[in-house]
Amino acid sequence: MEGYPRQQARTRRFTCGAPRTVSVSDDGSRVLFLRSAGGDNPVNALWRLDPATGDEHLVADPDTLLADGGPETDRERARRERAREVGGGITAYDGLPDLSRVCFVLAGRVFLADVDEGRVVELASSGDAFDPRLSPDGATVAYVSGRGLWATGAGGDHRLIGGTTATVSWGSAEFVAGEEMGRMRGHWWAPDGGSLLVVRVDEEPVAEWWISAPVDPDAAPRAIRYPAAGTANAVVGLGVVALDGSVVDVDWSRDGVFEYLAGAQWCADGPPLLVVQSRNQRTLVVLEVEVSDGSTSEVYRVEDEAWVELVPGSPCRWDGSLATVEDRDGARRLVVDGEAVTPDGLQVRRIVGVDGDRLVVCASSDPLDIDVVAFGRDGTVDVLSSGGGVRSAVVGGGVLAVSVADLERPRLEIAGHVVASHAEEPVVSAMPTFHVVGERDLRAAVLLPTDWSIEEGSPLPVLLDPYGGPHAQRVQRTRGQFLTSQWFADRGFAVVVTDGRGTPGRGPAWERAVRGDLAGPVLDDQVDALHALAEADDRLDLSRVAIRGWSFGGYLAALAVLARPDVFHAAVAGAPVTDWRLYDTHYTERYLGHPDEEPDNYGCTDLCALAGSLGDDVPVRPLLLVHGLADDNVVAAHTLQLSRALLEAGRPHRVLPLSGVTHMTPQEDVAENLLLLQLDFLNEALGR
Repeated sequence: MEGYPRQQARTRRFTCGAPRTVSVSDDGSRVLFLRSAGGDNPVNALWRLDPATGDEHLVADPDTLLADGGPETDRERARRERAREVGGGITAYDGLPDLSRVCFVLAGRVFLADVDEGRVVELASSGDAFDPRLSPDGATVAYVSGRGLWATGAGGDHRLIGGTTATVSWGSAEFVAGEEMGRMRGHWWAPDGGSLLVVRVDEEPVAEWWISAPVDPDAAPRAIRYPAAGTANAVVGLGVVALDGSVVDVDWSRDGVFEYLAGAQWCADGPPLLVVQSRNQRTLVVLEVEVSDGSTSEVYRVEDEAWVELVPGSPCRWDGSLATVEDRDGARRLVVDGEAVTPDGLQVRRIVGVDGDRLVVCASSDPLDIDVVAFGRDGTVDVLSSGGGVRSAVVGGGVLAVSVADLERPRLEIAGHVVASHAEEPVVSAMPTFHVVGERDLRAAVLLPTDWSIEEGSPLPVLLDPYGGPHAQRVQRTRGQFLTSQWFADRGFAVVVTDGRGTPGRGPAWERAVRGDLAGPVLDDQVDALHALAEADDRLDLSRVAIRGWSFGGYLAALAVLARPDVFHAAVAGAPVTDWRLYDTHYTERYLGHPDEEPDNYGCTDLCALAGSLGDDVPVRPLLLVHGLADDNVVAAHTLQLSRALLEAGRPHRVLPLSGVTHMTPQEDVAENLLLLQLDFLNEALGR
């Protein structure tokens, strides 16, 4: 029988075959989604569903359109990395509001589909197209190619505008916008189709770093522009570009007061709206653009002494009003024209959209769950989908599509119909128990071996399996969070997963508790939860405690064995941030401030400095550092610099370099064997 490590790698963590990327037309007549043909087939096709009957129809099949396959462009690879995209085939599409016509890119080629007829045609293009966007009349597709923005349609293919130097590009998002702000795009059509709002990015001020492939000594290093904390960001401009290539510059930065263009939209019901932030992220302003001369006027302002959170879907125009999501009076609230409308205890996670006279949001009253809730202009509140687990939604024309991830099989529900899923069932069955522990009511989950019963005097070694950092939760009522944890549990561990301070879902004060210190509060909460759980359950053996994690979780794992070797006896740290000065501006400065202004915050969170300061009386615990050498998010220098500091301090450790692997580790053999190697290391380190 195939084991879990191979299965989760082969199925891309059970995403293959599952319906995804759902859109609902504005009139509710059509629903589109992507889905591959099988549980180990990553190639997604485009499907249409009739919400009245539930009938499904294939719109576009990559295997038919590209019988000979095709290469993936460099820009598409970068987009996939920013979006953590593991699928293939059609991974994104753009359409008219009624979804009667859509466009997409395959292997750098542009396609246009008439949805009801199932007719798909290829449009002339440069051959390395990226991020296609359909004009409001459905006749023209704007797309990014190289450093420019192009347009293709019945009149042929031509470049609208492009960079004049090697560091300037038009039409796409800069690194921090895609990685940290959720803005994955850089061009938006005008409602009349006569022009586009287009981002101009100049990376010349940004430091040039190099990603090498030591496994291939003939290959030249690849240059990237990386805006590390305290250094220069890309210079981002914005212009209204007419179809003849003429440009009206937009004054969005207000003479440099605002550094980040966090969002933009150009809808039929008004002029363009921009969301901009100051460099310290304590001020967010919504601007309205006068397209004739590029001037901007301030529509709304939010300020916070720590930072202003960017919330998906916010701001949103709603029947003449402006809806935002803001941190007020202990909650993340829906705010309409400056007035909070959501009750105490409800944390709004995102604005889904407007449906008639209602505004639909995703929100939590319990951090373990996310529900779909509608608010009416008359003050009515309607819970549209709940019942435990994590729900996301898309709405249009009175039709609601809800993706449900709970402790059962994930599913997509549309107007009472459950969309077929070809995803495989995991060979492990996650069985977490949920707990609220400690003085801070920490949310934790515990997983024990399946069908295991304790023998007298035989408690289990403990494995902490957290992420632990901002913008991500592990303790939620969804089985996908715990499949790998359960596999480790079935190998003989008591696995503990805890969400501490800084994680979302418990309100602004909880998230802001890590401002200025991403080490102390985060680690303290892991230790407190472990001790509280062990006090209540003697099956947890505190003399054998290990921790594993990736990215921020990798940072936390390495921090644990260096700072608290009295508690932790071994660690696996994957792709860890070890020196926050080497991580990007937007994320790092939000929590630690600018390194020139608040250097102590960087000093107290620096693992390299910590490694060099440990005395001979501090126990050395087994530490395995794992890093993809092609990682352009948390670059391999993090692990290598920590390894150097440990070596200079005379502290043994192991380093596992992953050649050709990025931050996502998508390769099947790598993903499978990485789990097995971690298990072997932990067994050896704990003397099992």
